Order: sequence, then C-alpha cells, then structure tokens
Amino acid sequence: MQAFAVGQRCEMAQTAVEKRGVSIALACRAFGVSETCYRYGPKLRAENDVIADLLTGLTDARKTWGFGLCFLHLRNVKGHPWNHKRVYRIYCELELNLRIKPRKRLKRDKPDALAVPDAPNVTWSMRCPVGVCFQTP
Repeated sequence: MQAFAVGQRCEMAQTAVEKRGVSIALACRAFGVSETCYRYGPKLRAENDVIADLLTGLTDARKTWGFGLCFLHLRNVKGHPWNHKRVYRIYCELELNLRIKPRKRLKRDKPDALAVPDAPNVTWSMRCPVGVCFQTP
C-alpha cells in the first residue's frame, strides 16, 4: 500500500524535476508515477464554473427538475457537448440532488373477523363477482 495518492506523487515528481534537475523519466520511476500522469493537464476549471452557473440557474428556475431533465436541457436545447458524467459530478458537488420523496401509504380498514362455526359443515358462504352474498345456517 502506498502512502501518498497519485496526485501527491505527481506533484512530488514535478518538484523533483524543477528543483533538483532530475530527468522526468527518473522522477516518475522514483515516485511510481506514469509519465502520462506526469504530463496530464486537467480540464479547464473555467468551463466547470460555466457548467455550475448553468446548473444553478436551471435548478433555481425549475425546482422540480432533477439531473436528467437539467442535462437534457443543456444538451438538446442549449447545445452544449459536455459529458453526462462530468455534469453529474458538478451537479453533486453543488449538492443540487433532489430528495426522493417516499410514497404515501394508503390507510386500510381492518377486515371483519370471520365467523367460526361451532361444528364442521354447519355453515358455508359464497361471494359472487356481482357482489351478492349467500350464506346458509
């Protein structure tokens, strides 16, 4: 198990290259980071801010819209090409998730207790689909 996360190890490799003058390949091998991770540039944060502003504006205007409707509005109506996973990550960071409301339970009356006969074959009853009941003593 490694003590540092990948981002921290990548930063340590960058400082080793800048301050110590070590080659990139040697620094990446020393800190256990791939060279692709070393050279990776994160997505623009300004674009994430634009997504966040649009999402907050949509959820303020349409309180009942969840993520699906917001994303479809951004994609189909506004024409933005953003990935749904990226938009959902920002949506969750802004804590815009709607509470899933539990369904209301129907209150049912308790059925009447069945009559217990005194001896076997004393009574029988039948309910027809029309709603007429027959019962013999």
